[in-house]
Amino acid sequence: MNIKIELFENDRAIEVYVHGEIDAYTAPELREILFPLSKKDEVQMVVDLTDVDYMDSTGLGVFVGIFKNIRAKSGELRLVGLSNRLKRLFEITGLADIMDINSPIEGEVE
Repeated sequence: MNIKIELFENDRAIEVYVHGEIDAYTAPELREILFPLSKKDEVQMVVDLTDVDYMDSTGLGVFVGIFKNIRAKSGELRLVGLSNRLKRLFEITGLADIMDINSPIEGEVE
């Protein structure tokens, strides 16, 4: 189980591209990279999950923590490119109601 994380940072705008699976084995790497960034003031973080094949509750926990950090510092978190399976995971847990998971990637038509 592998994960690849690409990060592009410009002042408060952060783009993250995640490839692979987010589970108990790979979530700590994701957390290690994104948590410090999520504590910046007014950060605008977009996480593209187009190439994520699988995510378990450990991955959800990472995103909840990141979301809380960002909100506490008046920032925004957008999760984009979710497969139907990932969207369903966020809907079942109720996270879809509080997190921005449905915004299209810029230039993408809904």
